[in-house]
Amino acid sequence: MIVIGGALQADSDAVWQRIVDEAGGAGAPIAVFPTAAYEPERIAAQIVASLSRCGGRAEMVPLAPHLAGVDLQAVLNDPAWIARVAASRAVFFSGGAQEYLVDTLLPGGQSTAMLEAIRSVFEAGGVIAGTSAGAAVMSRVMFRDAMDNLAVLRGQWRAGQEYDRGFGFVSPDLLVDQHFLKRGRIGRMLPALQALGYRFGLGVDENAAVVVRGHALEVIGGSGAVVLDMQGASTDPALPAFNLRGARLSYLDHGDRHDLITGQTTPSTAKRAEGPIEPAAPGTVAGRPSERYFLDILGDGCILAALVQLLEGPAEEVQGLACRARPQPGEALRDIGFEFRLRRGPGFVGWRTTARGCEDHTVLNALLDVVPVRVTHPLFTPLAADRPVVLQSGCGQAGT
Repeated sequence: MIVIGGALQADSDAVWQRIVDEAGGAGAPIAVFPTAAYEPERIAAQIVASLSRCGGRAEMVPLAPHLAGVDLQAVLNDPAWIARVAASRAVFFSGGAQEYLVDTLLPGGQSTAMLEAIRSVFEAGGVIAGTSAGAAVMSRVMFRDAMDNLAVLRGQWRAGQEYDRGFGFVSPDLLVDQHFLKRGRIGRMLPALQALGYRFGLGVDENAAVVVRGHALEVIGGSGAVVLDMQGASTDPALPAFNLRGARLSYLDHGDRHDLITGQTTPSTAKRAEGPIEPAAPGTVAGRPSERYFLDILGDGCILAALVQLLEGPAEEVQGLACRARPQPGEALRDIGFEFRLRRGPGFVGWRTTARGCEDHTVLNALLDVVPVRVTHPLFTPLAADRPVVLQSGCGQAGT
């Protein structure tokens, strides 16, 4: 599987080329499903162009609820189309809305002949790739419509709404999510892992991809991915809201490899050449003096920034808050927020390189606690202005 976190750039050839290479190289037939897309023709054309530029022989399968003039059921059950998909060496699912994918190919939990043809590609050693919504469907359970991370943290978690069945291509103990760092989706991943009994979570960021072979992961592209391991994590059932202690959190980026079962990580060649950063080692000096408290820990890129601060800063713990400063009228549990506490755990280590012209990090084995807190509203009040005192002078002139 090649799981893409969304917003993949057209010139991200490290990802596009990898799909073609894994499918067999130049001339490999690739079936592109724009099923999730709101503009399927335009999106499919972009994907086909990118794969074709890298040598693939890609074609759109005209199966999308928003594709004008196409009989969805006719294409879904067309023996000719089913045979063409089964003969492909790769299948690519576009972004959009993942509910369109499952409702079309797995209606009511029943696998269609078209989905079985897709599975046959995978079982024959082919590639299943997907971006954004196309990545969300990779695990046996998927996020269906859980856009509000804080609402999920507060307990809004309903079958068929926030979550639903996925296609189950990746290992059954791995839950996949996308747009992960950009949209702060660790806020919905953690409660989902706990509620569904998953051990591992894989959150892929935008413009990045993870090549998945069983439990072996390899990160490619312009950004990275978060790996969550819930083994050893605990919760306090006496607390009236979601809470967590001791989840293990790692961040991997381009060129890093990780095995979920052994826990072994191999950083990229460039990072290994520059050596590890070990905060616990004698003589280690903090590289970043900042001790920032993250007032919106679910904000764009904040989890990664907190991990880097934990690695390179002086403190052994970094904290941040997830809450709604301005709740909506009638919002449930409006006063409940969550403090995220990242700690240096056993084996906490990292690497850094600028070999690609930007600062890339690998951070392994941070421990994460999530503590429910009560937030007051308003969260703050403006200071009153200081009023000057006006004195009357003996000459009849005002003074202060």
